[in-house]
Amino acid sequence: MNDTNTANAYLKTKVMTASPEELRMMLLDGAVRFAHMAKVGMETKDYEKIYEGFKSSREIVLELINTINPDPDPKLAETVRGLYVFIFGELAKASLNKDMERLDKAIELLEYEQETWSKLLVQLAEDRQAGIEHSQAAAPDRSGDQPTGLSSLSIQA
Repeated sequence: MNDTNTANAYLKTKVMTASPEELRMMLLDGAVRFAHMAKVGMETKDYEKIYEGFKSSREIVLELINTINPDPDPKLAETVRGLYVFIFGELAKASLNKDMERLDKAIELLEYEQETWSKLLVQLAEDRQAGIEHSQAAAPDRSGDQPTGLSSLSIQA
């Protein structure tokens, strides 16, 4: 019980401190994990896993659809929404017809999207770090204001 409470507290902290990009990545991770659960359930005839896997994966994909912000780029938002709607449909059809081929296609698309977001998070982290380094380089030199030996001290987020 204590391990469960610790895990829940960790997850809550992780979610509450995550950026919007990181939250989307967590959703994609969950959608992939639950789609794989449904697949394992289908392979082993574990109906509880099938039900829970499909249900949870579809709910997460629905959340992904509903949280797309069209403001920065409406055309891109509509394209991504279309992809998620397609994945949702494939998951629904795979669940209804116990169609492993459709499930595999949905998993493949979710994993591709997961990989794309993973690369985006790396790029954003690099861009933020470059911005920090650029702003530090552009800041006026105040090393004379600091005691000797502290001018090279920097704090990175």
